[in-house]
Amino acid sequence: MASTAVPKRVALHRNPTTDSSVTNSTTASPFDSPRQSPSSTSLSSMASEQDNGGKMLDTYGNEFKIPDFTIKQIRDAIPAHCFHRSAITSLYYVFRDVAVLGSVFYLFHNYVTPETVPSFPARVALWGLYTVIQGLFGTGVWVLAHECGHQAFSPSKVLNDTVGWICHSALLVPYFSWKISHGKHHKATGNIARDMVFVPRTREEQASRLGKAVHELGELMEETPIVTALNLVLQQLFGWPMYLITNVTGHNNHEKQLEGRGKGKANGWFGGVNHFNPSSPLYEAKDAKLIALSDLGLLITGSVLYYIGSTYGWLNLLVWYGIPYLWVNHWLVAITYLQHTDPTLPHYQPESWNFARGAAATIDRDFGFVGRHILHGIIETHVLHHYVSNIPFYNADEASEAIKGVMGEHYRSEAHTGWTGFFKAMWTSARICQWVEPSEGTTGENHGVLFYRNTNGIGVPPSKSGK
Repeated sequence: MASTAVPKRVALHRNPTTDSSVTNSTTASPFDSPRQSPSSTSLSSMASEQDNGGKMLDTYGNEFKIPDFTIKQIRDAIPAHCFHRSAITSLYYVFRDVAVLGSVFYLFHNYVTPETVPSFPARVALWGLYTVIQGLFGTGVWVLAHECGHQAFSPSKVLNDTVGWICHSALLVPYFSWKISHGKHHKATGNIARDMVFVPRTREEQASRLGKAVHELGELMEETPIVTALNLVLQQLFGWPMYLITNVTGHNNHEKQLEGRGKGKANGWFGGVNHFNPSSPLYEAKDAKLIALSDLGLLITGSVLYYIGSTYGWLNLLVWYGIPYLWVNHWLVAITYLQHTDPTLPHYQPESWNFARGAAATIDRDFGFVGRHILHGIIETHVLHHYVSNIPFYNADEASEAIKGVMGEHYRSEAHTGWTGFFKAMWTSARICQWVEPSEGTTGENHGVLFYRNTNGIGVPPSKSGK
């Protein structure tokens, strides 16, 4: 008897059943456009015939079981020395990255000139390379400030917040404002009602966005690759500033949170959920001074940039700082998106969520030398980071290995795909991960576990009822 098991991490195209005698199944690369061909063993027909048997299925059709380990088990598995934080070691990395940024600027400013490189196209190419290098090391500095925000930088909170405020302000990031909202993300990762970053649309929200009834989603035409590519470009260019200004990928339930201020995004860009207004629903009244201090850091950096632009020319400022800044934004959005968006990842309704389950709803990837040595492992050890966020990055590999035995099948990694897999995953997730809903036929607690579905005909089909 032929097996109808769905291979893990292979995105299958859903195909309508036109002949019950057909027994072939079709697999395809997630880079291919969805296409239609008869198959009675496609995921669509499998779901129709079996109604999943009440099982929870991820987008690829793999059966999912809710994690049952505890935070104590996770922490107990990590060697004690992994929790050690060294101010000297952390400061070394800050000085190293800043020294590289300064040295690269010095070399290009003095040696990539019309006198030394007469060819204009060659100078353009070299300065383009400059922006890429500065963008990568600028992202590294961002990650070190991120360590400060989690108190993983050193045992001193004053040192952590001082270094974090300086480094993030230099990158136009409101340090304390981000630190507070990011802490809420860690406390509610994977919770569809409370998470703060890349919260997926529910079936109902997706239908409302498209002006359709919930039961019509599975019948819609596929989204073209051109539209997917455009959405990715917009996400990478504007995702970070829109997050700061409107908390674009966060939840919209702020009136239900402890601080209970405001109605969320409906309040408008600057009167509602943003990282600059002390009255934002993101914050409590006690946070006002810290938000103001964050804004002061941005004001200082903005003043310095204005001086440089007016003194040395705005085009120079664009090349020296502006384009590298956009590269930093790109990497931040890409990294965060792929840490929390994957066809294998669940999300949870509040009644089915707890911290251990939510923290497991993340995934590690690999970005080679750049990820390990320039971006300080933020891509490679993110699952651990959601369980114990104050472990410094230089101890994170050992700690990650330690928790794999506890997590078992619930530890997710795409490290085997390497740095090229990182970029491929952006496209795959954009095509496949359009909204989340419960698996067909689930009840009780399992019905509160949500998985990605799409109208592109890839993977497990949307539920027939839309309920």
